Amino acid sequence: MTPRRRTALFAVGTLTVGLLLATPQSASAANLIKNPGFETAGSGDMPYCWEKSGWGDNDFTFTTTSGAHSGSKAMKVELTRRVEGDRKALITESAECAPGVTPGKQYDLGLWYKSTTPDTALTLFRHDTTAGWQYWTDLKTLEMAGSWTQASVRTPEVPTGTDRITWGVSVYGTGSATTDDYTMEQVADPLPPAQCTGTADQCANGRWDVLPTQNPVRSMHSVVLNNGKVLLIAGSGNSEEQFNAGTFTSAVYNPATGTYKVIPTPKDMFCAGHVQLQDGRVLVMSGNKAYPVVGGHGYEGFKDSYIFDPVTETYSKTNDMNDGHWYPSATVLGNGDVISFGGLREDSTGSVTAELFSQAEQQWQPLWKVNQTWSYWGLYPSMILMQDGRLFYSGSHVFGNNIPGTGSAIYDYGANTVTQVPGLQRKDERDQSASVLLPPAQDQRVLTLGGGNIDSNPEGNRLTDVIDLKQPNPTYVAGPPLPQGTVDLGNGKVPETGNQGKMYVSAVLLPDGKVLETGGGLHNRANPVFESSLYDPATGTFDPVAADPEARGYHSSAFLLPDGRVMTTGDNPGNGTWNHNVSIYTPPYLLKGTRPSITSVIDTEWTYGDTQRITVDRPIAKAELIRPAAVTHSSDPNQRFVDLPLSVNGNNVDLNVTSNPNLAPPGWYMLFAVDANGVPSVAKWVHLQGPAALSATDASAHVHSFADDLSGKVTGPGKKRTSQKVSPTVSGCDRHYGSLNVCVPTAFPKEVKATTSARCAWLKKNDYGRLKVNGKDDPLGLDRNKDGTACGKADVRKG
Repeated sequence: MTPRRRTALFAVGTLTVGLLLATPQSASAANLIKNPGFETAGSGDMPYCWEKSGWGDNDFTFTTTSGAHSGSKAMKVELTRRVEGDRKALITESAECAPGVTPGKQYDLGLWYKSTTPDTALTLFRHDTTAGWQYWTDLKTLEMAGSWTQASVRTPEVPTGTDRITWGVSVYGTGSATTDDYTMEQVADPLPPAQCTGTADQCANGRWDVLPTQNPVRSMHSVVLNNGKVLLIAGSGNSEEQFNAGTFTSAVYNPATGTYKVIPTPKDMFCAGHVQLQDGRVLVMSGNKAYPVVGGHGYEGFKDSYIFDPVTETYSKTNDMNDGHWYPSATVLGNGDVISFGGLREDSTGSVTAELFSQAEQQWQPLWKVNQTWSYWGLYPSMILMQDGRLFYSGSHVFGNNIPGTGSAIYDYGANTVTQVPGLQRKDERDQSASVLLPPAQDQRVLTLGGGNIDSNPEGNRLTDVIDLKQPNPTYVAGPPLPQGTVDLGNGKVPETGNQGKMYVSAVLLPDGKVLETGGGLHNRANPVFESSLYDPATGTFDPVAADPEARGYHSSAFLLPDGRVMTTGDNPGNGTWNHNVSIYTPPYLLKGTRPSITSVIDTEWTYGDTQRITVDRPIAKAELIRPAAVTHSSDPNQRFVDLPLSVNGNNVDLNVTSNPNLAPPGWYMLFAVDANGVPSVAKWVHLQGPAALSATDASAHVHSFADDLSGKVTGPGKKRTSQKVSPTVSGCDRHYGSLNVCVPTAFPKEVKATTSARCAWLKKNDYGRLKVNGKDDPLGLDRNKDGTACGKADVRKG
């Protein structure tokens, strides 16, 4: 990771317009830009309705030049020296000059330009009626051009609460950009209203189908491969019998045929970490070395690491990690490297070692090459890559309490500092909550949903929190509560009441820009919750939809398929059973009539800053890249939706690829085209990489203010240490009872009285069956007659 650059946007010209020196050049009936060719002079050295803007350490000039594309004037912005930052001529941020816009609409922007540098971008700002002017996004990189060249691009849909925008060309490398004849026109609504092709309920809420063929393995890890298949990793599948037999499994599911292929698996990858590498292979790190022993150690993580090849469908070993990491994080960085934190070591203690897998060297780096804070981040800490290269720890994690402090933080790898971020509600009840970088990734907003705590075992909550990492000093703010569904408390489904929510939440980014949240449970590995809803980032609201008919609690997964449907697998209750049924969700957007089609992709090899052409069979409103899922335990920190601004010429659409690899780390992506009704195409696979991904030294070239002025507690590297002590009951299971794959809770739900009869009744209701007592201890008082079997008739009679 590269050191982050501190940035701050400021205008170097006045924001107000004084006495005009000539009659203003007005906007035309269609063109929303006033003074689009710089012909009307302003009160100072800038034309009417244009201002100087930019930031950073650089030498620059703004010049109104002759030799225009049309008329007598053009604008030249030049950098002769640059350390950081950019300069740009912007439409003045005033009600008089900045074009008015309508939320939900799109606009075609155009200009003519000449450029002597490849380091340019068409940059947008928007005026929020509540928050004021703020950076919106970079839409397009302009190629170098010695003669006048036309450029055009279509904006994303204007966000809710936006009434005006301003834009211009940012120059962030030495050289110049000369521009003229700006245009801005609202895009006409291209489609009539959608026609429902299902029942009214299906068109509003979607449809779930349980597949006829069951998943052959107890998979708890799901990775969508770059050929459209799905890798399902079980390892021992949380089964003592399979672990002792050395039977470790994976399967590859083919959605096109509905078939599974069981794959030989070299080690127990139960609760490993995983992520797709730049070339589409899957890096799998650590796993389970040993199950807990009563009165001895807890779970143990091994140092081994493997790569799965989708072509050969085989595993191969890499070099070892420096430490064991059962339940590690895995985040891919802008240069293709993978960074990992947390998990349990080979001795069952918590790992404080950060690990770095080098994309260039294809191996884990030795300890001395990796920056260390010697912090314990917990189990599956959700570490999300920010657009300036830092990592945002969202607060979502697994098993028990959160990290100390506020429960959320920003980690700057280059500076090796951790800064706490405030606002996360009930930070110690976010065990197996979900966190996602909301669509589009350019907005840099993160949503967390639900959660619980397997140690204290309260009811799963309805909490959601949203943070805007574009703010100079971001803080979580409370979002709307999760909708309630039904819950099975042991006697069938009943409506949730009070503040009942759920843990084990799955969250999936959809191609229409919404988020499907689904599945969950009310307590530690018990009481499945049946509820699904769609979160709309534009409105910040949930819309309840059809619920998965299958229980999806602990060890379940949900993920997007290339055809736009969502697949869900698994459920592993505390009694040790496993749900092998697989569900498929058809969202409402697939029941709105004919889908658009990407009829051709000129090139599937993409590089940063490219313009890539596709053809479609009818008009589309937007296109995006969605990184394929690599999910386990409610966690997929690499999940992201990257907007691709459009330049449209009939059925030919040019897609403008971000120049920032931190927004879209290198790798294979699903490319979706979406029409104005939110109906997506079937995805095409494209491969994003290139020199920028390998050598980016200043990814924050024109990123403006992103979490710049953090005021939270800042800590640097602590004293070097080997590990952190962790309770052997970290999984919330009391191993004094039953086999290893059975989880008798260390803390029962609060409504269960602390008596033998009440606890045994709860265990019976949840299908635990006969439970052998392991060893001589009986901490929960379930074997009152000391016959070695918990919850026998005599035990219950004794109270």
